[in-house]
Amino acid sequence: MTTFGIDPAVANAFPDTLVAVVTATGLRGHEPWPATGAAVDELERRLAAGEWRPADESDPRIEAWHTAYRSFGTNPRRIRPSVDALGRRLAKKGALPRINPAVDTYNAVSVRHGLPAGAFDLDRVTGDVGIRYAHGTEAFTPLGEPGTVETPKAGEIVYTDTTGVLTRHWNHRDAHRTRVTEDSTRVAFILETLHAGRDGHLVEAAVGELRELLAGHCDRSAVHRLGPAHPRVTV
Repeated sequence: MTTFGIDPAVANAFPDTLVAVVTATGLRGHEPWPATGAAVDELERRLAAGEWRPADESDPRIEAWHTAYRSFGTNPRRIRPSVDALGRRLAKKGALPRINPAVDTYNAVSVRHGLPAGAFDLDRVTGDVGIRYAHGTEAFTPLGEPGTVETPKAGEIVYTDTTGVLTRHWNHRDAHRTRVTEDSTRVAFILETLHAGRDGHLVEAAVGELRELLAGHCDRSAVHRLGPAHPRVTV
């Protein structure tokens, strides 16, 4: 069992935060996921046809994360929230990256709904997971850079477990250690908003779509909701 928690200082600073934690067990990442492929293809088709564009920094959903990043000392135009960076890449290249079925699934859900999304391999997480302000002494190894160790600056919001930092700048980049691969069988997918009162319905729609895409490729999924009113959930 893993408990996810949001630190009181973060909850006080962002009182309308909603984090949906969708867990999937018995995940089968080596088989084809045709519905995910179709979802990604449809987004790319609609973009090419001019029917849709991903949210950019003028959108209130992205603007809120830029404001949050600035509040803890991160320049969001240099180090962008994940959904912003992914949407910009899609708009520029016309295609989403293909990583593996689980990652492709949450990427598609993220850009469709304009919400940051990520995931942790729960078998690689140690202890409990917290969303808190960094002390400035933690270690972080970026995704895809196993030989690199960074130290988040004090005051930066991070996800952590008992070993180190799982994401920097709240949701900018995931750690290499807990990355989701085809071999991952127990995964926690994360969907976030800073404005639950305004965008909570988008989170719920994204959760529904994510679980639908996961349904044929895992034994079980469940959703847990984390925020200032419910600052700890055990998954």
